[in-house]
Amino acid sequence: MSTTRSAERDERTVAVENAGHRWAYILLSYALLIDVVYRGIARQEAAWDLLALVFVSAAVCTAYQARQKTLSRRWVMEGALIGLLGGVIAAIVAVILTMTRAM
Repeated sequence: MSTTRSAERDERTVAVENAGHRWAYILLSYALLIDVVYRGIARQEAAWDLLALVFVSAAVCTAYQARQKTLSRRWVMEGALIGLLGGVIAAIVAVILTMTRAM
């Protein structure tokens, strides 16, 4: 048995594969978001199922990173702040839309 056989998967290979997965995830997420916007504006359809796919995939990614303990405390705090800010903005938009449709 020879010990000089080259490794089929080294650190560089794994890093390149992970970068490829990252680009695919980004492309898929933005394509879904663009599809949601198109359905809402051009076809007057609600595409909550596609929007849910974007959020669920992000939640899975975040949960995996949290389980592997790769998220910093700062990242968690910023994420919570962004989530809270997004919720406040969504509530304001909902109130404004409700008030304008009631008139």
